[in-house]
Amino acid sequence: MSVIYILLTISIVIAILFFVAFILAVKSGQFDDSYTPSVRMLFEDEIVKKTKTKSKLTTNK
Repeated sequence: MSVIYILLTISIVIAILFFVAFILAVKSGQFDDSYTPSVRMLFEDEIVKKTKTKSKLTTNK
């Protein structure tokens, strides 16, 4: 039974360490995406053209 307490304690300590590492990575800007917003406008035109052609096809029926 004491092994369960030891494993539970170790797993909680490891979970806290991973959580702290995640928080530090977020605060340091590790997950900031500076590339996608600048390229997003290039791909939105294709989506708009596809939806316009679909709407034209449905209205012509």
